[in-house]
Amino acid sequence: MSRSNLDDFRARFRSGEKLFGTFLKTPTTHASEILGSVGFDFAVIDEEHAPFNRETTDQVLLACRASSIAGIVRVQGSEAHHILSVLDCGATGVLVPHVDSEAKAKAVVDVCRYATGARGFSNTTRAGTYGRATIAEHVAAQDASVTVIAMIEDPQAIDVIDRILAVDGIDGVFIGRGDLTVAYRQFDGGSTAVADATDKVLAAASHAGKPACVLAGSLDDAAALAAKGASAFILSSDQGLMRLAAIKTLADFTQRVAQSGDGR
Repeated sequence: MSRSNLDDFRARFRSGEKLFGTFLKTPTTHASEILGSVGFDFAVIDEEHAPFNRETTDQVLLACRASSIAGIVRVQGSEAHHILSVLDCGATGVLVPHVDSEAKAKAVVDVCRYATGARGFSNTTRAGTYGRATIAEHVAAQDASVTVIAMIEDPQAIDVIDRILAVDGIDGVFIGRGDLTVAYRQFDGGSTAVADATDKVLAAASHAGKPACVLAGSLDDAAALAAKGASAFILSSDQGLMRLAAIKTLADFTQRVAQSGDGR
């Protein structure tokens, strides 16, 4: 993805293009630079479950822009003060946790939009090119490009998923199967309730003509979810990818050195 296409991420996401990203759990710029260099479409800066603050989020979003990878922020909550700061820092979009009602979905959209909502205005930010963009230019650019993704991770959200998806300005949904697993008290995994909820959300998203994003647990899991309509896939996290690479590297070298004999 070229830098000029970063502003097209929302259109690509909404169109159902197959997109691949990962969570960022480590508050440094390096992972986003590496991910962008190898062709990932997006990275999700995890303010909800990782040690990011406003300054580190700002730095990583700058690295995302420099590395031509869309920077999505999983914010800590749906309140305006959680969302406004990351949009001003130049986030391509937000992943908002626990959107469990039509009213909350509408409130989230309201915070993210200028012309049709109540987003607090400033064009002297990175998002506003530090004042280069006029009021009209900044409003138009941000309203066209900011991607709003609702996290569906509560049983009550499943019950009203059609109404959530019908909210104008909700660009798509992320199915939080881990949170649903805990919410349904299915701690051993393989829950029929979670599988049924996932299928219901995927079917509702397809009916609404909106994309669904999932955290893929394996190649087979990703393929199965894609067959049911998922189009955006989060693949592990920077920490998870490093852990897997570290395990494999250590095992490979341990085995190879052992095969070589003592060597003294």
